[in-house]
Amino acid sequence: MTAAQTEPNVDSPKNPGQDRRRDLGDSNTAREDRHEPRRSVREWLSDLFSDEPENLDELMTLLRDAAKRQLFDEEALNVFLGALHVGDMHARDIMIPRSSLVVVHEDQEPAALLPIVIEARHSRFPVVGDDVDDIKGILHAKDLLPLVLAQDHGKFSMKDCIRPASVIPESKRLNVLLQEFRSTRNHMAIVVDEYGQVSGAVTIEDVLEQIVGEIEDEYDVDDDSLVKQLEPNSFHVKANVKVEDFNEYFATRIGDEEFDTIGGVVLKAFGHLPDRGETVDVEGLHFEVLNADSRRLRLLRVNKPD
Repeated sequence: MTAAQTEPNVDSPKNPGQDRRRDLGDSNTAREDRHEPRRSVREWLSDLFSDEPENLDELMTLLRDAAKRQLFDEEALNVFLGALHVGDMHARDIMIPRSSLVVVHEDQEPAALLPIVIEARHSRFPVVGDDVDDIKGILHAKDLLPLVLAQDHGKFSMKDCIRPASVIPESKRLNVLLQEFRSTRNHMAIVVDEYGQVSGAVTIEDVLEQIVGEIEDEYDVDDDSLVKQLEPNSFHVKANVKVEDFNEYFATRIGDEEFDTIGGVVLKAFGHLPDRGETVDVEGLHFEVLNADSRRLRLLRVNKPD
């Protein structure tokens, strides 16, 4: 008998020990599969983005697909898309223009100051010196509450109430501005142009509205900031402006039989839900989309012909 014939056959039923060890290993593997821990949120997100989107459009497509599969609801999708959009937007896109600013003067007495604050119903006011370009700081309306109880207003000094103003360029990106608002705890910034002249102002609420949508309070019923004039022929218009109000402001005759808001009219003109930067002409006006979510338009730039 040769040596090859004397070696045990490991594949043979005559070597049951080896088979039992193999069966035991298979059993352990099966038990490990049955007791596999639940996947964490991080692992789920890793799988969601396993295709590694190479640009913003691909990332937005993945998010929309995830919403269609009901991994999260549509409101969450809108917040995601809004958060992505603010990185492409600048302070000039959403600022309250210079012509619409409500300012107070550093030398104003309470008798002249309080009616302005009460009528405007704002929480913060730019404080100026000789003119609007001479910014002295920011006045918080709450700092004027002691005047309500004070018998003698002669001791009031505006300089004691002024807080430092945050001054930013028109080109400041909104995502960076939001981080600065959080770190400095300022809620208003003064926007200046390349020559240092005041272009307008932007608040933290203006930025957040680009992410979560319109934030309404009890004072927004008659909000006249739905249309903001930036230049003689350039305007920012919120898409929820009523067609009737839009026609009155721009002296146009856009029909409101089919849509109540100018956003609906513009959406029909596009024929699809447009992305930021897309443009269309309606009734002689040039519309550019500044912000939109997964369902509707939010903010438009409207240019009138010269």
